[in-house]
Order: sequence, then C-alpha cells, then structure tokens
Amino acid sequence: MKLCVALDLPSKEENLELLESLKDVEGVWIKVGLRSFIRDGSTFLEEIKAVNPLFKVFLDLKLYDIPNTMGDSAESIAMLNVDMLTIHASSGKEAMLEVMERLKTIPNPPLVMAVTALTSFNKESFFEIYHTGLETQVLEFAKMAKECGVNGVVCSCSESLMIKEQLGDDFLTLTPAIRPFGENSGDQKRVATLQDAKEAKSDFIVVGRPIYEAENPKRVAEAILQNL
Repeated sequence: MKLCVALDLPSKEENLELLESLKDVEGVWIKVGLRSFIRDGSTFLEEIKAVNPLFKVFLDLKLYDIPNTMGDSAESIAMLNVDMLTIHASSGKEAMLEVMERLKTIPNPPLVMAVTALTSFNKESFFEIYHTGLETQVLEFAKMAKECGVNGVVCSCSESLMIKEQLGDDFLTLTPAIRPFGENSGDQKRVATLQDAKEAKSDFIVVGRPIYEAENPKRVAEAILQNL
C-alpha cells in the first residue's frame, strides 16, 4: 500500500513548506489536485521534484470530456512526467479507450485511475445524480474501466474489497478520504481508517488534512507508513 499526500493548502508556498517537511520520508506519493494545478501550473510539478527527485507525482485532475479531448489531455499530462493521473469512468468506454490508446506510444506512461463515485457522495446524493445504487454502479464502472485497459479505479474503502474480489488483486484501487487514526471526516461522506484500507486491500491511500493540518506533518506521515 502506498501513501499519497494531498497538496491542498491555500498557497504554493505552504505546499512547498509541507513538501520540505516530508522530503526525507521515503516512499511518499504527492497528489496535486485541481486547485493547485490551476493556480501554480505545470512548473509546480518540477518544483516538487526539485524538493526530492524520488517523490512520485500523482496529478489528480479527473478528466471528463469528449473522447478526443480526453485523449489529447492525457497525452499532454503524460509529457509532464507524472506517475499517475485520473479520469472519470462515467466519461464512458470510448473515452477511456482513447486515453489508453494514446498512452501506448509514450515511454513509461503514468498509471491511469478511473474515478467511480466521489467520496463526497453518500448513497442518497449519488442516487440523485445517477439514479442507481452506489455500490452497484461503482462495480459497473470498475468493470468497464478494466475492460478498457485502465490500471485501476478511485473508490472508497467501502467498495475496494468488492472490486478486488470481482476483478482481481492486480486491478488497482486508490482510496481517498482516509482518516488514518479516526480524525474528523470534514466534507467527505465515505471515510475510512488505515485499518479499513488494509482490510479493503487498497493499493493507494490519499491523506490530506490529517497530515497538512498537523503540528508535525512528518511525524504523522511516518506514523502512517509504519502502520501500512
């Protein structure tokens, strides 16, 4: 299981300060989300590597558009030398196939993870949008993503084990909204602890606030890694 630290602080300077505190922590992935990428641009990805060249970079933009635009975008993201990117499974088979086809020609392409249901959804709010059961649709999205050659899916711990049992342990799951030691859930609905993530066979966990709001982010990150 790999730890992804979310860079969700209000400024680039604060994010870089967080990175400096984590630069000696081995095996950490760094998640750059939409706000940071829009604000700080692609050069920020180079600044992350400048802090520690061994940091793995996860660019979490959750692409959702027509197939050609998604293919173009995924190709451009791959040229930024990131290690993982996200798309939406609900963009459909044609779009996912286009993304994977484009990345075939790129040396050392990033992992592609398809978002199933955002962890800010609960069953009721998911039904309002998709008009179907959350777990049923998450599994359908996961099956579709695997058929398209996508490396894995983004889901909550509540669905990860089900996906592993249905699609195999080699199909990756990335689980956001991890509150390692039972911290406040904030704006997330489907949260989980480290123990939940282990039992769900998560391959990647995303931790944000419990690390970057801590007095000693390095100590929290190391405690998480020791418990993985």
